[in-house]
Amino acid sequence: MMDPATLLAVLETTLSQADADVVESAITGKDLIKAGALMGAGICMGFGAIGPGIGEGFAAGKACEAIGRAPEEAGLLTRTMLIGQAVSESTGIYSLVVALLMLFVVGV
Repeated sequence: MMDPATLLAVLETTLSQADADVVESAITGKDLIKAGALMGAGICMGFGAIGPGIGEGFAAGKACEAIGRAPEEAGLLTRTMLIGQAVSESTGIYSLVVALLMLFVVGV
């Protein structure tokens, strides 16, 4: 087994002989920020799409049930359902805006 001084000398010699290409291709802080922005944008859209999807599906299901019970009110129920779905979709649009900001402003 080598003593610590010899091991340190071998390590320093090996590191000093590293190519300039290897040193230049090291991960920088800018690369980490870009990777974080890309991952954040993906997570933002993933979670941001779940809520509106569930909410709109629930609203459509309840509207279908209501139309089945009172077919004469189908027009009013459909209009109300579509307005509710549009409001529900706004959270998905907000997450899209945040994701686009992360991609094109932070991730540059």
